[in-house]
Amino acid sequence: MTDVFMDNKYIGTVKNAKDFVDQVVSERRMGRVSDSVNIAYSQEEEKVLIETSRGRSTRPLIVVKEGKPLLTEKHIQQLEKKEISWSDLLKQGVIEYLDATEEENALVAFTEEDVTSDHTHMEISSLDLLGLITTMVPFGNYNQGVRLNQGAKNQKQAVGFYAANFLVRMDMDVSVLHYPHYPIVQSVAHSVSDYDKHPSGQNVIVAVLTYKGYNMDDAIIINKGSVDRGLGRSTYFRPVVSEELRYSGGLMDEVTMPDKEVRGYRSEHEYRFLEEDGIIYPEAGVKEGDVVIGKVSPPRFLSSMDEYSLASDSRRESSMALKHGEKGIVDFVTLTENEEGNKLVQVRLREQRIPEIGDKFTSRHGQKGVISLVVPEEDVPFTSTGLKPDILFNPHGIPTRMTVSHMMELLAGKTGSLTGRYIDATMFESEEESDIRKDLLEMGFRDDGSETMYNGITGEKYDVRIFVGNMYYLKLKHMVANKLHSRARGPIQLLTRQPTEGRAKEGGLRLGEMEKDTFVAHGASLTLKERFDSDQVVVPVCEKSGLVGYYDARKNNKPMSPVYGEDSEMSDIEVSYAFKLLLDEFKSLGIYPKIKLKSKF
Repeated sequence: MTDVFMDNKYIGTVKNAKDFVDQVVSERRMGRVSDSVNIAYSQEEEKVLIETSRGRSTRPLIVVKEGKPLLTEKHIQQLEKKEISWSDLLKQGVIEYLDATEEENALVAFTEEDVTSDHTHMEISSLDLLGLITTMVPFGNYNQGVRLNQGAKNQKQAVGFYAANFLVRMDMDVSVLHYPHYPIVQSVAHSVSDYDKHPSGQNVIVAVLTYKGYNMDDAIIINKGSVDRGLGRSTYFRPVVSEELRYSGGLMDEVTMPDKEVRGYRSEHEYRFLEEDGIIYPEAGVKEGDVVIGKVSPPRFLSSMDEYSLASDSRRESSMALKHGEKGIVDFVTLTENEEGNKLVQVRLREQRIPEIGDKFTSRHGQKGVISLVVPEEDVPFTSTGLKPDILFNPHGIPTRMTVSHMMELLAGKTGSLTGRYIDATMFESEEESDIRKDLLEMGFRDDGSETMYNGITGEKYDVRIFVGNMYYLKLKHMVANKLHSRARGPIQLLTRQPTEGRAKEGGLRLGEMEKDTFVAHGASLTLKERFDSDQVVVPVCEKSGLVGYYDARKNNKPMSPVYGEDSEMSDIEVSYAFKLLLDEFKSLGIYPKIKLKSKF
């Protein structure tokens, strides 16, 4: 007898486990049992597992019987004529969904040629192993697995034409590429997903060579002429939103131009772009500190007297101004209502982004790099036909990463652009490399993709041939303009007196254990002290009790001991404010933190 478990709960036993499993599977294929039920027999554990729970991932496979797939040519013709649909194939038992449990008992063939009498199922398509975006990697079966994943991940971060109605949308933190292209080297996934309607990259000429050591590691070098002609140019959009909130007691915020009597009034210069209604006008060029939406709010804390006399001077300023490091042009302004019927003002800012040093680019093979140099066009190496590459890629990125498909795409892109056709580079089903090379040879180029190149500065011929080709490059949303951040002194937190956190708040850069070690190794002791002095404070310490004292401003303006008053000797000690807080925490727990002082000398 074999135990049967349903969703990991024991429900009974069966005599012949294999027959029972076969019976349930055949009933499911006939449509008498739900197609989301999966069953498997575990011989080692001597138990039958039935799964019906929600949230399992299942995948469709073609059923194979006696060495032949049940999906025939007739089915395919009927599907093409739209006489039958996917659900009909499911009802006929030609296709079934398996989950991870049932797949343990299945032997799945990759293609029809692989099918033997032992096989139970066959893949619908060889691309089924991968997700939609992974199948967009051209010649992906020539790649190392990890790079394939990274290539898919990078495509999701690419700046492109993300939505056709972007002009009337209020999206957080989005970019639109100005001149997106459709890739020359493409896969089936591109046509299936209508990629031509939302492309996110550009076809560029890439030369694989080093240039004065500037493209060391993963850096790339870009041609200034290409940038001037619009390569990788995009617009960055960001909304500024404010609403009139309703408070208890019938008080409300008001979007308006703040009066000079309002508490917290900024300078007139910061309000210069606001119109009478307190809202900025379109096409205004704003930078940090400029107010975009003027707003006043009722006071935070109301005393019993204030409730009756709400004069204008009791209101506080709560306008929306640009934070540290932000700038842009007001793109458009909308006035609408939120769910409660209160006024909602949305202002969208735009900023043109031209590729600069520090911007991130990538191919579709996980070969990401940061621009390290923008070279004047006249200094870029050129081919014998006078062609100048847009991007110079470091050859050392290829051997260790094993991204052969990166080189294949360069070759195929070159052939495609010269012959004027798209190259099919679908994984497992791509055009043959030999055919691509043959076409390239017929166009009068070397079939290995290499060309003679000349130094752009001296005009000398390079001793080696350089691999040059056409490739689909993506600009990623990680732009240096959004990340550049530095600080000397600035705002501090009220509690710890340490610098605030984050780029928007003009925060400090944290120095941890490892960074400390680098300073120690350099012997830069004063730099190290300066870094750890962000919250230094001088406190009076009582030499008798060892407790932190206080200044008595009312009596004699002298430091006093909390225990002995004026009768004790007080010494000024320099400590971190966070340490002083720690001592206060100890005192609140009833622990006596006694500081023992001794002379420095």
